[in-house]
Amino acid sequence: METQNQLLTAFQRKLLMKKLEADLRTEYRRRIQIMLMADAGQSQTQICAALGCSQETARYWIEMARAGKAHRWEDRPMGRPKTVNVEYLNRLKDLASHSPREYGYPFERWTARWLGKHLAKELGIEMSDRYISMLLKKMGLSTRSRSETNATNISEIHDSVIAIRDLPSSVEPSSGEYFAYRSILSKQDSHTTLNILEIHG
Repeated sequence: METQNQLLTAFQRKLLMKKLEADLRTEYRRRIQIMLMADAGQSQTQICAALGCSQETARYWIEMARAGKAHRWEDRPMGRPKTVNVEYLNRLKDLASHSPREYGYPFERWTARWLGKHLAKELGIEMSDRYISMLLKKMGLSTRSRSETNATNISEIHDSVIAIRDLPSSVEPSSGEYFAYRSILSKQDSHTTLNILEIHG
């Protein structure tokens, strides 16, 4: 017997549950799960938390189920869109904010390449590593750990140090030259001061 809050007919429910037994693409499996979970009375927030999908995706397929269009779960065929959409950006941000271990990967930090592979599998949108890195930068995110970033900054400081040696006593500046002693770098936190001896003609 159908209850008032159910969105699917008995036939639709049985058909969708049967489809879940097949080896479906991740994107299609999630659509079916969203509709079945909504039909079982779970809220949009609960569905997003359980499946790791965006609010927009959950809302869309809940409405499809409510409109009697559950059979359209495999619409928008395999042709891959060439541009990102809101769902893609939200999912990218969500993935980058969590450890890849939470999604079954053996490594601890994402790379742009693996984020791209994961999103291509889930959403069917393929983007280059460089483009994904650019999107992450725009969102203020990075695949690099904080310690790795700090180490890079320290390395850059060390690489910029110039050795200053005593000039031989035989070297005398010409009348048109003068020596300027200038401090060009001072890092108060690390007590590092770099002084450059410049010769101007």
